[in-house]
Amino acid sequence: MSTESKTNGIVRATGLLIIEVINSNPNGDPDRESDPRQRPDGRGEISPVSFKRKIRDLIENKGGPVWNEIAKSFVPNLDPSKFDILESRERQREDINKLSEEQFKERFWDGRVFGNTWLEKGSRFIKTGVAQFGMGVSLTPILIERHTTTNPPVQEGKEAGMAPLAYRIVEHGVYWMPFFVNPTAASKSGCTKQDINLLLKLIPYAYSHTASYVRPFVGIRHAWYVEHKSVLGSCSDFALIAALTPKKKDEPEKPSKSWGEYDVPKDLSDDLRSKIASIRDLINEQ
Repeated sequence: MSTESKTNGIVRATGLLIIEVINSNPNGDPDRESDPRQRPDGRGEISPVSFKRKIRDLIENKGGPVWNEIAKSFVPNLDPSKFDILESRERQREDINKLSEEQFKERFWDGRVFGNTWLEKGSRFIKTGVAQFGMGVSLTPILIERHTTTNPPVQEGKEAGMAPLAYRIVEHGVYWMPFFVNPTAASKSGCTKQDINLLLKLIPYAYSHTASYVRPFVGIRHAWYVEHKSVLGSCSDFALIAALTPKKKDEPEKPSKSWGEYDVPKDLSDDLRSKIASIRDLINEQ
C-alpha cells in the first residue's frame, strides 16, 4: 500500500490563525463568571474547543448559507448525511452507540477531522483526529471592560432588571492560534482530503457567521496554511509559526489599541519557502 493511500491523500501541514478582537469577548471563562479568558501575565486566551465549536455549528446548520454555498462548491456536491456533527447538542447517545465503526466514521465529519472521546473503554471508534488546534494567545496583555446590562420591565409596575458587570469585553487584542494537520491519523479516523478541504473553506467564516451579542467584532486577519513537501514534514513548525506571527512595534508588554500597532508578516523568507510545498492565506480565498 502506498503512503498516499494510507494517508488518504492528506499531507503534513502547519496552520496559523491571526485573530483580531475589538470590543468583544472571544471566549468566556465559566470559572470567572464568563470574563474573557486571561493568563496570569495578562495575555488573553481562546480555547481550541471554542474555535472548533464555531466550525461545527456552521456545518451542523444545514439550512444556513455557509453550508449551502460551500457544499455546492464541491464536485460532486457534498452529501449532508456524511457530514453530521458528533459533538451536537441534539445528539442521542443510544442511537450512536448502535453504529458500527465504519458507519460511525462515514457519518461524523468532526469525528474524522478532530477526533473524539466518545468511548473511554474499547477501541471501536476514532480517538485522535487529523486536525488539531492549539490554544490561541494574545500577543500582548489585554484590557477587560465590565459593564452592567439592563432589561426593560416585562410587566407594568415592575423595575428594570439589572445584571451588574455582566457585559465583559476585550477592548482590543490580536491573538495567534496554531493548528496542525497530521496525516498519520487519517488511516484510523477515515479522514479524507475532502474533509480537510471543507475545514479550510470554513475557517474564514468561523467568526463572521457566528457573531453574538458579546462577540460582535472578532475576525480572522490571516489564516496561513503551509503544506510540507513530505507526509512526514519538511520544515520546523516552530520556525514557520515564528516567521508568520505579528509583533507589536512598540511597548510589547502593554495592551494594544489597534491593528496598526503591529508589524504583520506577509510571506516567508526564501529559505523557509524552499523547504515547503506551498503557502496560502485562506482569508484571500473567500
